[in-house]
Amino acid sequence: MPTIRSSADLRNDYNGISNFCHQYSEPVFITKNGKGDLAVMSIEAYEQLLGRFELYGLLQEGLADIQSGSTRPFSKAMADIRGRRKK
Repeated sequence: MPTIRSSADLRNDYNGISNFCHQYSEPVFITKNGKGDLAVMSIEAYEQLLGRFELYGLLQEGLADIQSGSTRPFSKAMADIRGRRKK
């Protein structure tokens, strides 16, 4: 269940919201005039989220390579790497 707080709560209880974000590593949704306005999260949670997006992007690239046939057997790739290391 998402945590929802008002913009007044953010102004009046910044430390409480900050502590919650750090403790639970999840965003707090801030409302303004009863409507969603912001999502606030700790820097650590934000960096984790960005890391996941990057990983998902790399996985998507890999899946696209598989679908297009742009892959080669692992043994061939390793042989190429070993050959480059010996030079």
